Amino acid sequence: MRLTRRNLLGAAVFAAIAPSTALAAKPLTIGFSQVGAESEWRTANTASIKDAARKAGVNLKFADAQQRQENQVKAIRSFIAQRVDIIAFSPVVESGWDTVLREAKRANIPVILTDRAVKVSDQSLYVTLLGSDFVEEGRRAAHWLVEHAKKNPNRAYNIVELQGTVGSAPALDRKAGFAEVMKTEPRLKIIRSQTGDFTRAKGKEVMEAFLKSEGKNITVLYAHNDDMAIGAIQAIEEAGFKPGKDILVVSIDGVRGAFEAMLQGKLNVTVECNPLLGPQLMEAAKAVMAGKPVPKRIVVNEGVFPAEVAAKEFPNRKY
Repeated sequence: MRLTRRNLLGAAVFAAIAPSTALAAKPLTIGFSQVGAESEWRTANTASIKDAARKAGVNLKFADAQQRQENQVKAIRSFIAQRVDIIAFSPVVESGWDTVLREAKRANIPVILTDRAVKVSDQSLYVTLLGSDFVEEGRRAAHWLVEHAKKNPNRAYNIVELQGTVGSAPALDRKAGFAEVMKTEPRLKIIRSQTGDFTRAKGKEVMEAFLKSEGKNITVLYAHNDDMAIGAIQAIEEAGFKPGKDILVVSIDGVRGAFEAMLQGKLNVTVECNPLLGPQLMEAAKAVMAGKPVPKRIVVNEGVFPAEVAAKEFPNRKY
């Protein structure tokens, strides 16, 4: 084709405007580091984030830490090197983040925490924390048990506690909230407490050890998540006890598996911890990039579901 002056002028104009047009059309890129896939809750959380990113037209770079902090640190540094727009992550544990978050700050990459908090010396190292109030979840679990104790004055309340991952925000906070309310009822006593690492297999293993050492002395199980509770229920049954009757089972998350256990009479109550954070994360990320003010703490709305409402609520569960 013969290049005329008009052709050349058009090409020059296109070359001038093309980069800015491409820049304007560039999708938001978020680097997200997930704790792992240790539970039904975490699986639903990951699915929500991936689905919300797809619907929002966000380029999501996803990394699974497999419950190891060093993997998350590597992922965050990789996101910094890739010059993503936003870094978001759900921290495995609370402490040990100052150095890598300072690196993100020096690179001018905003950080959003999801689900779990961190303990840092400088609060400006992250923009906002999106997630549940874990202390309140622990309180709600204990409130249910206190009310149960009031209705059953002759029952003993010897509690074994399955804690979450050592050093993680939900494990620390759910324990603290539960202990705070438990003090209002002298009959509530924690006789054994150990981590089940938020997994079903570990929950079963630790409950087996509790039953061997305490046996009939155990009347309540308080699990920091539903997956550990479900694993423990298996151990309780194998030991010849009836979960939900001989041993009350109180847990946190509100996943479908917990509702199925309640429908079978094996779990007494689950405190909701909503994992469907994807849409709110996308909204928060876009607000940050647009320079809009974002609250330092964004709390999701959640409920408490005792066994008597399980049948009605079960069809509504999305996770």
